[in-house]
Amino acid sequence: MTLQTETTTPVSTTAAPTTPRGADSYTGLLEHVRYEGAYPTRERAEQTVRSVLAALGRQLVGDERVELAARLPFEAALVLTAQIPATTPLTGWEFVKDLAQRTGGSLATTRWDVGAVLAPLSRLAGPDLTDRILRQLPSGYALLFGKAELHPPRRTTRSGRTPSAS
Repeated sequence: MTLQTETTTPVSTTAAPTTPRGADSYTGLLEHVRYEGAYPTRERAEQTVRSVLAALGRQLVGDERVELAARLPFEAALVLTAQIPATTPLTGWEFVKDLAQRTGGSLATTRWDVGAVLAPLSRLAGPDLTDRILRQLPSGYALLFGKAELHPPRRTTRSGRTPSAS
């Protein structure tokens, strides 16, 4: 009698998540962030998610805050909504500096962490909600969300010069 064994191909744990909506669960969100940020462990990804969502929760208000929370996995929504919004919103750069100060990280690492969380968050939110969030926040957040920050074209005269303020 010969015993036959079935051979299986190992699955890579570093492969990119297949669908942008694969983060419907908290574990899925953590795996997306772990991949985006190239974090060695899920625990490191979770620490980053919690700190960035808490910081974002201090910046968002109104319908955008409520709608984003509704689209997030429950655990992530709790972190976002547990924060009291700041009275004065921070620009994107100030957001990164404030988070670096709170977490004790360098500016470069914190910028990396913010992008690793907000890019998948943008996919979860969808383009319409992300655009509304970006319109609510001061300048500098679009790149953090993985989008280009486009400004309306400057008004010029027919000669091509910018009109002077009188």
